[in-house]
Amino acid sequence: MSEGSATIDVEDHAREYDPEARARALQSLLIEKGLLSTDAVDRIIATYEEDVGPLNGARVVARAWSDPEYRDRLLDDALGAITELDIDVDEDTMEIEVVENTPTDHHLVVCTLCSCYPWAVLGLPPTWYKTPAYRSRAVKDPRGLLRGEFDLELDEEIEIHVHDSTSELRYMVLPQRPPGTEDLSEAELVDRVTRNAMIGVDRLGE
Repeated sequence: MSEGSATIDVEDHAREYDPEARARALQSLLIEKGLLSTDAVDRIIATYEEDVGPLNGARVVARAWSDPEYRDRLLDDALGAITELDIDVDEDTMEIEVVENTPTDHHLVVCTLCSCYPWAVLGLPPTWYKTPAYRSRAVKDPRGLLRGEFDLELDEEIEIHVHDSTSELRYMVLPQRPPGTEDLSEAELVDRVTRNAMIGVDRLGE
């Protein structure tokens, strides 16, 4: 730089404007001052990851279960069908594909490079989704992963399809509708959908 100009530490500058880093710093300060406990933070994160965050996806699934025409549109043009429900998706940077579980096919979503995830419908990714162990085993031994880590035992006749999300294309699973829910309203069906089922590590009703 020319004489007299200021020197900028690029890493410090990036940290200053990194929302995640600032949130961690604020969390550490609140815990240090005794204003917040780590248990409380864990509860809040778990609630968001498992309940609040995936609510948009649950709405999409419940509508697909209730409306066959919507289901067809969802499988053909996921982004278009999702935006029909006034869900905000950045169409310029992300494409979403929805894959449907059936009695003979099961879909599992992973990101082998980092943690690409359909945040618009599922919120923040769970911690385990970002681990090297999950990313590796989902590809090499998906059946063993589901059995050992998620207590999901699939019949050998069920074929497992692994989908690798990228920064341009994210995947979401449309689970099978659980038995015994035929008389439930769409709003009631939302409560039956889990985040894990929309990733493919859970199979509702089993």
